Amino acid sequence: MKIYYYLSLIPESLIASMLAPEDFGNYYALGSHKRSRGQAIFFEIDPDKAGEAIDRAVVEARCVPHEDGSPRKSTYLKIYRAMESVPVEALTRLYLTTDDGRTLAIEPGEYVAEEDRPLHLYQEICPVNPRVVSKLNPGDFAKLLTSPTGPVHVPRIVFAEMKLEELAVNPDAPQVENLPYANLDHLRDCLRELRHTYAKPNKTVIRHMKQDFLFRTIRGGFYVGDKDNLVYFPIPDKEALETVHYAWWRSALSGYGA
Repeated sequence: MKIYYYLSLIPESLIASMLAPEDFGNYYALGSHKRSRGQAIFFEIDPDKAGEAIDRAVVEARCVPHEDGSPRKSTYLKIYRAMESVPVEALTRLYLTTDDGRTLAIEPGEYVAEEDRPLHLYQEICPVNPRVVSKLNPGDFAKLLTSPTGPVHVPRIVFAEMKLEELAVNPDAPQVENLPYANLDHLRDCLRELRHTYAKPNKTVIRHMKQDFLFRTIRGGFYVGDKDNLVYFPIPDKEALETVHYAWWRSALSGYGA
């Protein structure tokens, strides 16, 4: 049986599995007996580009079929600082699995910085997970968080940009549709302070992600950044979500406020 390699972000771990990506997403979100539910966000890894992160001989000895011939669903290879151990060029696809086990595959795409967007909302996902508002575009945001000269930094960061709609330009916009955030007034206050009085480029809105991430709030896509690289995984546009990926999108729309 073929062995696949995955880098899970929630929780952070490097995993070998005999399950193909959609089957792995379903298993990881629902479990073997369908008794628990939770989102899965993970990368598929090309082992030929993974360098020292993967010892294939060791994996092949451990990730073997069960005695009844059924595939090995997960063999954990690393559960600490897993993401920074994998070269970014080994990340082939990003998969988003809803809490009912539907998986969307996302290919890397071209990142083009927006020059006229004054405010951003980012959900950091791994290895830390605060939600922050920022004056920086995604590329500059990643560089700031991963710069070894900064007082607080991480070797690499995975984050998503979230929708702000009119609040990205005007935190006092009177009507904002399609923003299902639990404390919108607090978000407005953070945006006002960041734009008018806050000296730093980022301000924390929520210190850590308390529950599943609302996929329907993603604006643009996901980013993997360090001091040397930025890889962008753009989510399909609304038309593609409503047609080609309808089953996944319908499941994503059923999530609760964050």
